[in-house]
Amino acid sequence: MQTMRDQIVARIEGLPKGEAFSAKDFLDIASRGTIDVALASLARSGAIRRVRRGLYDVPRVNPALGGELSPDIDSAAQAIARRQRWKIIPDGAWAANLLGLSTQVPAKIVYLTDGPSKAVPIGRRTIHLKHAGPKTMAGLEGKSALVVQALRYMGKEGVGHQEIKKLRALLSPAEKRNLFRDTRFGVDWIYEAAKRVEETPA
Repeated sequence: MQTMRDQIVARIEGLPKGEAFSAKDFLDIASRGTIDVALASLARSGAIRRVRRGLYDVPRVNPALGGELSPDIDSAAQAIARRQRWKIIPDGAWAANLLGLSTQVPAKIVYLTDGPSKAVPIGRRTIHLKHAGPKTMAGLEGKSALVVQALRYMGKEGVGHQEIKKLRALLSPAEKRNLFRDTRFGVDWIYEAAKRVEETPA
């Protein structure tokens, strides 16, 4: 029979490389004290990496250089949001970059949140959480929220055939339907873009 520590290790081993997590992600397995001891031990052994206080990841390695890559910023931000029970949405240029609609990594990485505004260092970068009102945060979840923020940043004239094609390839059929549904009562041109994404190309 697996011990609680074995169960924690098994879950971590099942995570993708670069995935970030905190003790709260294991509260269904063990008590907070047991989890903290297990994570601290795994960090000392090098099995996981301590990104910042209370936040860990399974480090990715550069095959060519053999060194560990920087923490995955979005995964770390999502882990922090889960721990604090905040809702977060990548904003502007960062949303476009995450979707591959822009290759430019913004100098300032911003997430809208229903939590407090604050700056959180992650590795060599800092994520900026920007408190947004209920109206801004309501209605959109997951990929729909990400796509809408990216489209808003790019603007109507910046969303052409190539961007629509990329979103079609990126989103699952269910995500396309959700995007179409979630944007129905929003900005007209974003709704039209969502409609084009959902359409099957001729």
